[in-house]
Amino acid sequence: MNLYPDGAVERPRAVPPGFLLEGGKIGALLRTLDQRNSPLGAMQAWPPSLQTLMATILPAKAQIVLFWGPEYVALYNDAYAPTIGAKHPQALGRPAQENWSELWDDLEPLLRGVRETGETFSATDRPFYIERRGLGETAWFDVSYSAVREGDGSIGGVLCIVTETTARVQFERRQAFLLELGRTLPQIKDAAQIEAFATRRLGEHLGASRVFFGRDAGDGQRFHIEQQWLAGVPVLEREQTYAHHGERLHECLAQGQAVAGDCTAPGSSGLCASLLVPVHTGEHLDATLAVHFNTPHAFIDDERLLIEETAKLAWTAIVHARAEASLVAMNVSLEERVSSMLAQREASMLQLHESRKMEMIGQLTGGIAHDFNNMLTPIIASLELIQRRVPDPRSERLIDSALLAADRARTVVGRLLSFARRQTLKPEVVALAGLIEGMRELIARSLGPTIALHVDIDADLPGVVIDPSQLELALLNLVVNARDAMPQGGRLEIRAGLVEDCTARPAGIVAGQLIWLQVADDGCGMPEAVLARCTEPFYSTKTVGQGVGLGLPMVQGLALQSGGGFTLHSQEHQGTQATLWLPATALPTACREGDCSEPLSTPSGCHVLLVDDEEIVRQATALQLRDLGYQVTEAQSAAQAMALLAAGFVPDLLLTDQVMPDMTGAEFAQQARQRLAHLPVLIITGYANLSPSELNGFEVLRKPFRRAELAQGLARLLEFNPG
Repeated sequence: MNLYPDGAVERPRAVPPGFLLEGGKIGALLRTLDQRNSPLGAMQAWPPSLQTLMATILPAKAQIVLFWGPEYVALYNDAYAPTIGAKHPQALGRPAQENWSELWDDLEPLLRGVRETGETFSATDRPFYIERRGLGETAWFDVSYSAVREGDGSIGGVLCIVTETTARVQFERRQAFLLELGRTLPQIKDAAQIEAFATRRLGEHLGASRVFFGRDAGDGQRFHIEQQWLAGVPVLEREQTYAHHGERLHECLAQGQAVAGDCTAPGSSGLCASLLVPVHTGEHLDATLAVHFNTPHAFIDDERLLIEETAKLAWTAIVHARAEASLVAMNVSLEERVSSMLAQREASMLQLHESRKMEMIGQLTGGIAHDFNNMLTPIIASLELIQRRVPDPRSERLIDSALLAADRARTVVGRLLSFARRQTLKPEVVALAGLIEGMRELIARSLGPTIALHVDIDADLPGVVIDPSQLELALLNLVVNARDAMPQGGRLEIRAGLVEDCTARPAGIVAGQLIWLQVADDGCGMPEAVLARCTEPFYSTKTVGQGVGLGLPMVQGLALQSGGGFTLHSQEHQGTQATLWLPATALPTACREGDCSEPLSTPSGCHVLLVDDEEIVRQATALQLRDLGYQVTEAQSAAQAMALLAAGFVPDLLLTDQVMPDMTGAEFAQQARQRLAHLPVLIITGYANLSPSELNGFEVLRKPFRRAELAQGLARLLEFNPG
């Protein structure tokens, strides 16, 4: 016996059982176990089979738990402890039912089956509902439950070797869910149906009580709910404020943060948990995907990932479906809207005094056409840029249809401008024989096989000064009208000749040499009442959808704007003769646009100064220029552009709008030329009727323009001004 210096007797130290020597942290806990209250009693008295088995289990790296005896007392190792989370350490050495109560109805039959039969139970990805982090969750395991026999052959316990597969199972289930959405959503064309399907599938998958998209109102205060998926909870009001759901809710969502919490807001009665996931387009908050539960629920990482990915996938599909619907609607109704708006303007025009009627019609029509040209310019530019970037065949077909509708609208606007004498023409010296010969095949196809075409134009006729593209359009209008007047077939003649001194001239043309160009048919002709009104805008005898009544007014406007005239002679059942009177010139004919080879490659580092007061037009044009390879500096007014030049900025080319508040594009270009004498200038316009003197040598590009037209115009300027 040893004594301490103070005389106290040293007590013998307790020696741990041998099977705990390599027991790790669990072994250390077992040494401190209150053996008096333990169902297993003192460890020294444990059956040899149990001690031997524990000596094997404790140092093992696999996740192992042993349920011993009829009470299924839980003994496990360090590797298994994290699997049960907060149940450790109180579960160690205690009957399993005390700590696995939430899943005991599921676990006990498995353990009893092994204990009673001695047969091993095994399963892969076996789900168990377990409360190990506060609230319950479903976890998956690969399990093997086998009987542990004692020396006499009886079964003393059940040895469970488990491997948690929760992360893999959750990943596979999440990917399968997202794959289903990714395959299904593109097949749904309606945006509302996409939203309904996505919210329903997410709610069913998570077992939620309410799922919806809240669309941001853009004011930082409100969001709007169009539809909700519900499971036993009341409907929320459609108009909601962020403040009712959290003081800093909008701020967090705008910063891209998902917000989890309890549903204590008005209208959320009976709900216990929520997760709000923001959906952004660029820097802007578009919507929020909300998931609500009416029972206590802790959102695990897997659920957060699933909700976030679903929000992105579904919202992308919704936005795409809305864009497709807009393109389809544009394709269907663009021309109808143009005609409808112009018809409304016509109603107000008819109230004007008769003496000023046509002049006022021209002014109003020209203004409308200018506005539409400004609208069509970004539409066409955006569609062409999307067309070059969207690989989806279905989207390409929709974009092609929208571009076709935009081109048709551009044609209607061109006819309006010609009628209003406000079309910016590019007059050239044109040989009528060559122009019509080049159109002969197109005219023949337009007429069809039942109408004979006869052309009689002397190749030695002097040239005429006119915009060749507009003249082709005018001729096609006359040819189509003649075709419609001969439904049973007939003969169409296109003739031209020099006006002699004895030939009666149209009223208003006093001097100068003229050439007449006539399109004559032997069709049904026109009664006097129709002949008197046929050049009025929007007057048409054709059925709805076959014409808007702008063809003949366009021809008349072109002739008058070109310094000539237009006459019509017709009798019922005897045909119609439509005659254009055009100024003649002795100058040589010009090379036609499209016949001349023009370089389309962009010089490296070429810098364009773009001036336009219409922001949407300027942005669309800048995107087209950058897509063509140009560097672009934008100015929203002539004054701002002049300040850039005064500060020393030297562009390689100036591209300016004509109609601007402070000064016209031509006036600004003249001032710019005072600083940079050889600066190439291209004026874009959808309205101005510029004479050659007003153009002052500047090139003009009509709005709306296609990408190829813009590229050719710039390339031609740089070719003639290499710098």
